[in-house]
Amino acid sequence: MAKEIERKFLVKPRNWSELGPWLKIRQGYLCTAVERTVRVRTYGEHGYVTIKGKTSGISRDEYDYEIPFGDATEILDHLCLQPLIEKTRYRIPFKGHTFEVDEFTGANRGLTIAEVELDSPDEKIELPDWIDRDVSDDPRYFNSNLAQKPFSTWEESN
Repeated sequence: MAKEIERKFLVKPRNWSELGPWLKIRQGYLCTAVERTVRVRTYGEHGYVTIKGKTSGISRDEYDYEIPFGDATEILDHLCLQPLIEKTRYRIPFKGHTFEVDEFTGANRGLTIAEVELDSPDEKIELPDWIDRDVSDDPRYFNSNLAQKPFSTWEESN
């Protein structure tokens, strides 16, 4: 069984494109139940379907499969819940880990989140100075929830 263990952070404002290469991501959800999510994503020129189990702490079961890019695009355009998640991802190595910084556009414009995958839930990591605060336990920042209640609809008290 595959396991995803990740922490999620808000970040301080900066020009992310100066820190590394980027890829455009479009993703949408076929299912957003608390017990499971089913996501379709285009990542650069690749397509994926991902099934995730219920989150427990910062861990959850995850199954990720590559599918044809054209199929992924059609599913996103015709079958996924709207709005889609659109973002630019920057992969930034730091002290033995790679932080994936997602700068959201579309309905979630103005939100930037960094995620880092871990080997265990209690793994200690050093954080870059551009990290603002940990939001790993705040479900509002889960992509599946951002698809249902985009950042642009939140009140000013984020």
